[in-house]
Amino acid sequence: ELPRQAIHGDLTDDNLVFARPLPEGRLGVIDFGDLHRSWRVAELAVSCSFVLHRNPENPYAVLPLVTAFAREAPLTDAEVRTLWPLIVLRGAVLVVSGFQQLSVDPENEYARERMDAEWRVFSAAAAAPGSELTEILLTSLGMRGVPASPVVQVSSASRPLHLVDVGVRATTPELSEGQWRTQPPEHLEAELAKTAPGDAAFAFGHARLTRSGAPALTEPVNIPSFTEVFADDLSFAAPFSGVVHHAPGRVVLESSDAVFILAATQWGSIPSDAAVLSAGETLASGVHGRVRVWLRPAGFGWNPTPFFPWSQWRWARHGFLDPHETLGLPRIDDPDRDQMLAERRRGFAAVQDHYWKHPPIIERGWRDTLIDEHGRPLVDMVNNVSAVGHGHPRLARAAAEQWSQLNTNSRFLYRQVAEYTDRLLSTLPEGFDTVLLVNSGSEAVDLAIRLARAYTGGTDVACVRESYHGWTLASDAVSTAISDNPLAEQTRPSWVHPFDAPNAYRGRHRGAQAGQQYAQDAVAEIRRLSHDGVRLAAFIAEPRNGNAGAVEVPPGYLATVYQAVRDQGGVAISDEVQVGFGRQGDVFWGFQQHEGVVPDIITTAKAIGNGHPLGAVITRREIAQALSRQGSFFSSAGGSTLSARIGIEVFDIMRDESLQHNAEVMGRALSAGLAQLADRHPIIGYCHGRGLYQGLELVRSRDSLEPAVSETAWLCDRLLELGVIDQPTGDRQNILKIKPPLCIGEEGVAVFLAALDEALTELEDSGWKETAG
Repeated sequence: ELPRQAIHGDLTDDNLVFARPLPEGRLGVIDFGDLHRSWRVAELAVSCSFVLHRNPENPYAVLPLVTAFAREAPLTDAEVRTLWPLIVLRGAVLVVSGFQQLSVDPENEYARERMDAEWRVFSAAAAAPGSELTEILLTSLGMRGVPASPVVQVSSASRPLHLVDVGVRATTPELSEGQWRTQPPEHLEAELAKTAPGDAAFAFGHARLTRSGAPALTEPVNIPSFTEVFADDLSFAAPFSGVVHHAPGRVVLESSDAVFILAATQWGSIPSDAAVLSAGETLASGVHGRVRVWLRPAGFGWNPTPFFPWSQWRWARHGFLDPHETLGLPRIDDPDRDQMLAERRRGFAAVQDHYWKHPPIIERGWRDTLIDEHGRPLVDMVNNVSAVGHGHPRLARAAAEQWSQLNTNSRFLYRQVAEYTDRLLSTLPEGFDTVLLVNSGSEAVDLAIRLARAYTGGTDVACVRESYHGWTLASDAVSTAISDNPLAEQTRPSWVHPFDAPNAYRGRHRGAQAGQQYAQDAVAEIRRLSHDGVRLAAFIAEPRNGNAGAVEVPPGYLATVYQAVRDQGGVAISDEVQVGFGRQGDVFWGFQQHEGVVPDIITTAKAIGNGHPLGAVITRREIAQALSRQGSFFSSAGGSTLSARIGIEVFDIMRDESLQHNAEVMGRALSAGLAQLADRHPIIGYCHGRGLYQGLELVRSRDSLEPAVSETAWLCDRLLELGVIDQPTGDRQNILKIKPPLCIGEEGVAVFLAALDEALTELEDSGWKETAG
């Protein structure tokens, strides 16, 4: 009754090759020596064995492969029931075959080296709960309905239970300020149980933040397959009729359609083994301490795994039922990612895109990590907005205090705005004496261009290609990055004049003299514009091209171009929104890394408010005063009491926690680690940047510098699976962003480097090779 067809017979990782990551790349199959006609499901069993070879500790890892196979070739009931025994047999054949090869050829090193792997496959397959996995597969493939919960006739617990939230959305003080990272879970959970007004209960099937721990390449094992009750002389009744069974540390009530399991360490009394109970009769009395309550479909075991990581729970949950109803507790539904995406798309403009095709739901943040709906902490390598880290308690307190006291606009007199502007000016060289406050970097750049035009009388602006400066009409006009605006070349107004990006790695000029060569090109263009009657108001550029991937502006370039612009009556604008504010470590502002360079106008945002909408334009008084000829300037929330207070607190935190110094130290650690990876992985072309603003450029050839675009996209998806948030950047989308919160420590850096190494190794193991130059 098993369908038969021609099968390859050995579709394992040894015989699958990839030219490049899918979907752009192509999958190849080699070695047709085992091609024959056999059971169709045998093909699947062989492939499942190599999944176990890579994941011997996780038999659930084969289930995505099985469901993918079934989408293309629907499996029969008989095939599903035969699959796991065939996987076990495949493991046995591998071991026996290995022994046979060694008996014939004792010097066969290949066979000897493979024996450990063959034993892993067999041991993992034989030890797995094959019958349970089969039932789970039948359910997940839709070949049988989801097991229904039994009809609960009475609530089991003798007193009302009170659910205590220990999940990722919990707001209790016991789970604030990262306490789940520093306290043992058992201790923290006991303390949380004390917050309940009576007998506490923790929810079934919901990730416990208490067990999420620190970021790691593997998921936290934090999703309980049971409801936990903290009992103080509590009794439990049979929620339905059934037969009592005794097992070590637990009492079981079995009916024809379900199994109800209580596990505890302190019992008063329980019925005798094999006793028959009617619903409402006492199953256990005088129970104290922590009690685990399971409800499972009939036929599943009585000693279930207590905690799962999400990747296993998404399958294993088909073998469990929600015991909440049996305990008189409300049902709690998981957030639905697809539903949330649909709701977002319904009202939120699609042009405001999101990371990843299948994004996680981000529920919480702490320092350099973001935490998804399954309680997994993810190292945040892209969030230069959150300079002092996610969830900083001092910022939360400062914001709450200021909101409760006063939040109004800058036309009123209050001390916070004066204090904040003084703090900004104190970081800059003499000559900067005036600050204008707005709400974002886009507004700051837009205002900077207005100031330049008002001060110089010019209208035109020079900029650098592959750059991004904002979304307002003016800031978008000087944004030349095609990754952000694919129509930039066609839509650019005539008053914008882009110069070549001064990229010494892959640009027209390379090497030690690139800065002066690019500068000479720019100066020639400035003179040509002047000869044609164009009056430049300003030249705007980042002191490190952040949007291009933290690409260094080569020495000598800015000093020469600034002077040429000034000679024509224009001013120099340094856009520090991304690369400034201590992020580069050894300098506070990006322009300070360039000898002899001081701009006329500085724009900043993002980090200065740690995600709160706050931006600033910093300049000289005479430049700001020129705008008064056009009237006064006002931004409703720019420089508000709240914004200024938050800006002050960010400064204080950076000082008190030495975050600029941390950026320098951790930046060196990152650079050293990336250099080591570059020695092992030829796909790494170059590491741009310094401090905590870096970019890892990936290429298919270090000679031709062909951008590794699909590889970079695949890498970001794989890094997410390994616990790291990263995204591509640059016009070619082949550079990994490396710009984490300034508070990132050795632990976060180590996880990122390890994840990157593992993902790149997997890429190379799949058949990726550097192309010929």
